[in-house]
Amino acid sequence: MASVIWGLATSHVPPIGAAMDSGRTQDPYWKPLFDGYAPARKWMADHQPDVAVIVYNDHANFVGLDMVPAFAIGAADSYAVADEGRGRRPVPPVAGAPELSEHLIRELIDDGFDITTCSRLDVDHGLTVPLSVYCPEPGDAWPCAVVPLLVNVIQYPQPTAARCLALGKALGRAIRSYPRDTKVAVFGTGGMSHQLAGARAGLINTRFDRWFLDAIEHDPASLAALSREEYIAEAGTEGIELIMWLVMRGALSDDIVRVHETYHVPASNTAAGLALFEELGG
Repeated sequence: MASVIWGLATSHVPPIGAAMDSGRTQDPYWKPLFDGYAPARKWMADHQPDVAVIVYNDHANFVGLDMVPAFAIGAADSYAVADEGRGRRPVPPVAGAPELSEHLIRELIDDGFDITTCSRLDVDHGLTVPLSVYCPEPGDAWPCAVVPLLVNVIQYPQPTAARCLALGKALGRAIRSYPRDTKVAVFGTGGMSHQLAGARAGLINTRFDRWFLDAIEHDPASLAALSREEYIAEAGTEGIELIMWLVMRGALSDDIVRVHETYHVPASNTAAGLALFEELGG
């Protein structure tokens, strides 16, 4: 049977990927961020999964605003890197795990979640930057296959935080019911606090971010109890991406240990966080 071996929560700020792609990780502006990643990267390199389920949002690079599913899962053999307007990132295409994808889609639908199936999907920075946080030098291929799980955090009404935590719990059950001996890591991406436009553009709420980093481990139910409006009020219009961390947390059991945490302000105009958890319950 498959097992969940670890969960990673990480920001997916596009300039993080750009800093890696252009060799600027040791520049004074970026060095503190990447120094913070180093212990997590070393640990993950020693605990490689067969498949990563990456929970992220498309930024209107493949999923247009004319049709926005609440939840979708990629079921393709591979995923091209999206051109977001300045050419594709110089990273490998993403190998899929279609048999696991199809299993998860079926199990989640049977568990009461209406999942959109994506037989073709180009993946943008929401997915490729977390992969680069995990593996900064992939060479010709990423070290694991990927199941993309998309969440609508762009267009109102977004799924509630409670629904995302419930999806994560169902996802964990679905992974563990997969009959093949497969080691799976689950990524929750996006956030932390930031707002890109409007009167509060540039908002960063360190107090809320620090509370969230503690609660994602010890009290995820308190995060699930927050409304959309509370997330936006505290973390900014784009800070609602944090609900995707709850999908990751739900897929883990209560028997976890925090391997590493880091928090940095700012990465571009965003508060960037990372939290890595080892699953002890399997």
